[in-house]
Amino acid sequence: MNNSIVTVFGGSGFIGRHLVRRLVAEGAVVRVAVRDTEAAQYLKTMGDVGQVVPLAADITDTESTRAAVAGADAVVNLVGRLAANKKAFQKLHVDGARNVAAVAREAGVRHLAHVSALGADLGSPSDYARTKAEGEAAVREEFPAAVILRPSVVIGPEDFFFNLFAGLARFTVAMPVFGCPAIPRLRFFEDGALLRIDLFGHGGSRFQPVYVGDVADAIQSALAGGSDTDGQIFELGGPNVYSAKQIMELLLTHTGRRRILFPAPFWYLSTVAWFIQMLPWPLFSVDMVRFMRSGNVVSDGAKTMADLGVAATPADAVLPGYLARFRIPREQHLHST
Repeated sequence: MNNSIVTVFGGSGFIGRHLVRRLVAEGAVVRVAVRDTEAAQYLKTMGDVGQVVPLAADITDTESTRAAVAGADAVVNLVGRLAANKKAFQKLHVDGARNVAAVAREAGVRHLAHVSALGADLGSPSDYARTKAEGEAAVREEFPAAVILRPSVVIGPEDFFFNLFAGLARFTVAMPVFGCPAIPRLRFFEDGALLRIDLFGHGGSRFQPVYVGDVADAIQSALAGGSDTDGQIFELGGPNVYSAKQIMELLLTHTGRRRILFPAPFWYLSTVAWFIQMLPWPLFSVDMVRFMRSGNVVSDGAKTMADLGVAATPADAVLPGYLARFRIPREQHLHST
């Protein structure tokens, strides 16, 4: 990527800041195309003077998108939202994605990387997952050689999931296990016991969390791959698959806390989410519950990060570093010594 010009839409976000750092290290000039350029100013310190250039752009606006793409060798679209209404999902995930791809093709851009989501499915009951799949189709229609990357739950110092629940664990005595059965399973005469009550079934929804640095490396590798990656779809997941119960246990281990885990079946989650989504800035929605029903695991036979030459980092290797701040003071002291 040395001396290349790369336009990164949504470059000031969670994945974007890690990608920008890597592109700059390779010698690329990076245009960070965002709606709020003030929010991207901090990225300029990652490179030499003039190497990181924040630009005002809206992927749903053709003219500003053209200005951001003009003269670029490669384009990356990171724009997306996890919580929104159907109209907003359509505007960003489908119409905006199509616009970026069409403008990139017209401008003669050599490489386009479109970041979608694991679980993107045209038949999904989730508006998020369905519009992600529709966006992929739109991108491939406009720019057939585009590389599509589908990350699972992305983890890292600024992530949403682990930081949210680690913060919640500070103030509650119980933590939910997503997607457990509504009716406990009774098991008779197992392991020498007359009766065992299984509250968690298979452990709830399944996830394959992927480290944000690995996602950035995968995008960078996809851009550099040329004809070997053109038109391909890569599913990005970490080395381990966890049930929702295992995820909560992992979080509690790395925050040094003991909490009661309780089964949270989908009907219960949907009810809670219905009330939460009424808030001005909801962190949870009914659509997110629909999305969780299908799990978030790399498909059998899919191309993965390994095909891009990226070794997946275990969650256990990165969680301690940024969850340490959620540990109680005594635990923090013991952990540091």
